[in-house]
Amino acid sequence: MIEETIISRAIIESYLHDLLDSIESDVIIGGGGPSGLCASYYLAKQRHKVVLFERALKLGGGMPGGGIMFNRMVVQESACGILDEMGIRYKAYKPGYFVASSLEATAALTDKALKAGAKIFNLITIEDVVVRERAVSGVVINWSSVDMAKLHIDPIACQSRVVIDATGHPAEITRIVEQKSAGTLNTPSGKIEGEKSMWADAAEHFTVENTKEVFPNLYVCGMASNAVFGGPRMGPIFGGMLISGRKVAEIVMKKI
Repeated sequence: MIEETIISRAIIESYLHDLLDSIESDVIIGGGGPSGLCASYYLAKQRHKVVLFERALKLGGGMPGGGIMFNRMVVQESACGILDEMGIRYKAYKPGYFVASSLEATAALTDKALKAGAKIFNLITIEDVVVRERAVSGVVINWSSVDMAKLHIDPIACQSRVVIDATGHPAEITRIVEQKSAGTLNTPSGKIEGEKSMWADAAEHFTVENTKEVFPNLYVCGMASNAVFGGPRMGPIFGGMLISGRKVAEIVMKKI
């Protein structure tokens, strides 16, 4: 016979085991969109201890919705190597443009990251950061439902050597640092520059170019890098997002 209590114990014990093991890590990634998932895969593949927190129920950020809820995504040729490595099928549309299923891409990226060893927790919000000696040294987390219900419940902290802001357009982690830290960001104004209007070609280059350290031990990638450094949005073309995730992993690996 199936025992409901055994099912409950299996869920609670296995989850808590992973959560307790994730209190200290090499890298914490905020945001499970394409750049965050890509970064977690490349870091975990090299045996770094990676923990990813996603505030939503699903992973993939805006990728599963493709463009206007048509679940397709476009990538440029420079990102096809990443699609090949992830096992994501794609078709040529016109010279330099390739089309893939955004659902398959989300599933493949998630699968690759998990099997590489990354720990992924959904429905968790990063509501603050830990700062020591003017450098980010961890994050403060709470259940997303607590945040949504606006309940006054204290969070817990997780420690890491590096934090990556992959929270997309809001750049939520960097925004917290900007508001709470006495230091300034590594941007022209020292603050978040803000995302500009759509310009796909410029945005694809800008995203990768500005994937970098924005505050000691805090890195930005994907659309967060555009928002922080003042680049344009790119719409449903995802090559730059994937390349940005790989690039931030490469930068972080050199540091840690």
